[in-house]
Amino acid sequence: MAFPGTGKIWMNGKLVDWKDATIHVASHVIHYGSAVFEGARCYATPKGSACFRLDAHMRRLQDSAKIYRMEYPLDGDGWQRAVLDTIRANEMTACYIRPIVYRGYGSLGVNPLTCPVDAAILLWDWGSYLGADALEHGVDVRVASWSRIAPNTMPALAKSAANYANSGLIKMEALADDYAEGIALDVFGNVSEGSGQNIFVVRDGSIYTPPLTASILGGITRDSVITIARDLGYTVVETGISREALYVADEVFFVGTAAEVTPVRSIDKIPVANGRRGPITEVIQRRFFAIINGEVPDRCGWLTYVYPNDQQAATAETSAEMPNPKTRATVHAR
Repeated sequence: MAFPGTGKIWMNGKLVDWKDATIHVASHVIHYGSAVFEGARCYATPKGSACFRLDAHMRRLQDSAKIYRMEYPLDGDGWQRAVLDTIRANEMTACYIRPIVYRGYGSLGVNPLTCPVDAAILLWDWGSYLGADALEHGVDVRVASWSRIAPNTMPALAKSAANYANSGLIKMEALADDYAEGIALDVFGNVSEGSGQNIFVVRDGSIYTPPLTASILGGITRDSVITIARDLGYTVVETGISREALYVADEVFFVGTAAEVTPVRSIDKIPVANGRRGPITEVIQRRFFAIINGEVPDRCGWLTYVYPNDQQAATAETSAEMPNPKTRATVHAR
């Protein structure tokens, strides 16, 4: 993933050239990791450019900032408008979206309250995070030697820059050992998540995922996949998962804004089932991509269209496609 080096970046309400989007080296965020951020995506759909669950991402950004006592003068609608304005200013049809709220230049020390709270939004093209081939054939991963952060040490539910130092250790260790990713356990030895992805395990037709209390980030894609799987008729259980359960799973897959829905084909060199993408993973993956690409009706209201004419057309088309709920059949994918 390389940056374009051109275009506009939103900084504290102003659109500035990419090369001019700079901060001082003495800014608090550089020394203490005092930032919270989001990662969202805009997709090029047949109905126009659409951001996936932009409202949920901006709400989580505000929640993360609240946990870290970072007040910024934008509400949820204001953040959504800022993102859409930035996409329009760059005339992009698809992109990765990175809003960040951070402590800027003022003073240095553990106390961040003397520093201003600044914000920025940048965009870039970002394809499949673990590779296009991984979406079909899966990735090889290892269980990390690094545990996820312990409860009441760092707030796992906040998408904080500081938390990602732990993620970096997990990712670098995996790459050093020729794996694509690492799976972290929590401090109790149960499965937590990947370096930047939530994880799902399939066994005997049911789907399991670690609960929020397992030091995971409450992923927007995780929530979406739970909704999709249940709509398809699957049982989804949020529960503790032991390490050894990974080795005997029928299927394992990662989810996240960057990773989307990516199968895991082996863990610690032990194949997951036959070492290929499993049938349940494939069904959920196909439904997920159909939704984000605007190929099926947006029943949950997850897509926010960037350009006004696209929004009007999509709204009219979705209303026409929506079946009568009294006659809608339940779809079972098994």
